[in-house]
Amino acid sequence: MPVVVLAGFLGSGKTTLLNHLLHHSGGSRIGAIVNDFGAIEIDAMAVAGALGDSTVSLGNGCLCCAVDAGELDQYLDRLTRPQTGIDVIVVEASGLAEPQELVRMVLASENPRVVYGGLVEVVDAAEFDGTRARHPEIDRHLALADLVVVNKADRADDTERVLATVRSLVDRAAVVPATYGRVDPEFLFDCRPGEERVGQLSFDDLHLAEEDAEEHGDEGGDGSGGGSGGARHTGHLHAGYDTLSFVSDVPLDPRRLMRFLDSRPDGLYRIKGYVGFGPYDPRNRYAVHAVGRFLRFYPEPWPAGGPRRTQLVLIGSGTDMPALAGELQECEQDTPDADEHGMWGVLRYVQGPGQEEAPAGAPGAAEAPEDPEAPGAADDPGDAPDIEDPPV
Repeated sequence: MPVVVLAGFLGSGKTTLLNHLLHHSGGSRIGAIVNDFGAIEIDAMAVAGALGDSTVSLGNGCLCCAVDAGELDQYLDRLTRPQTGIDVIVVEASGLAEPQELVRMVLASENPRVVYGGLVEVVDAAEFDGTRARHPEIDRHLALADLVVVNKADRADDTERVLATVRSLVDRAAVVPATYGRVDPEFLFDCRPGEERVGQLSFDDLHLAEEDAEEHGDEGGDGSGGGSGGARHTGHLHAGYDTLSFVSDVPLDPRRLMRFLDSRPDGLYRIKGYVGFGPYDPRNRYAVHAVGRFLRFYPEPWPAGGPRRTQLVLIGSGTDMPALAGELQECEQDTPDADEHGMWGVLRYVQGPGQEEAPAGAPGAAEAPEDPEAPGAADDPGDAPDIEDPPV
């Protein structure tokens, strides 16, 4: 279950964005941890009407000032119980919170049912210059973000200038303009079909969404090789994201895939799906979860009797999806043989038994010996935000 950290300075529109997600969740049930700063829990009251008992309020204090992640774990345990039926958790930070500490707490969680879902930083486009003058630390916050929502884009005097400034301050994060917090939920989590709440978003669902977008005159791209084409969703002013569905019946070469992940472009926010490595591991497929610079692989047995194929969905903003489809096609294996070092790069991002979630490549991340033949093996693709001494 992904845990998304929603941060931003006072008045940026975090609660508005959260309420938008609640009302456009596509059948998903969202659990919220709302961290007000003050004795009157205004934000929690604004959210509770939509969530009811799925809201946890941490009033009159700043969650990031907690000594450890223990208090947060208590609430995560409550919201991740199977009987709640919750699909995703959003931690709405107070406007005075330190995003770095909140990310640290989620990564340090001992709850085996959660995974880091990314840091979403909300920016007030109309007040950006003034906020930056009063709070110069916003530059550091933006550098940590996986997704930046430039909210109130309709009120800014020069929206394009604000967007350009924000893009110059982020580190490979996707930057999306919005009004009234209207960001497509697919950027943050998989929307469950309303008629079937159990299971992951299917590839058929995504294809139907792309076909619907094309019918309304949206621009689409053509993929190449084993990949379905990229499509840009522009049916609504708040959407503006690109998707790619890549399907291949040919196993992928692990070294080539890691080179692809290491060089993934700015604005590619999410990668999800399953990868088959053929002779490198004939028993298992590998579930892939990447948010921003965070990366994790989860090996699991192939389903009995089903086809053994790679299925990936990429979601981003301002990305060349047809080009990425071609790069993924180049990751297909052209030899039936496997060498003994080929999987080392992948295994660095497989969480071992008893290990806690940690930033990929940081102390505490699952590690395998470096592949001496892999270019840049010491530079971990998918690194999480640059947080010194994360808890392990």
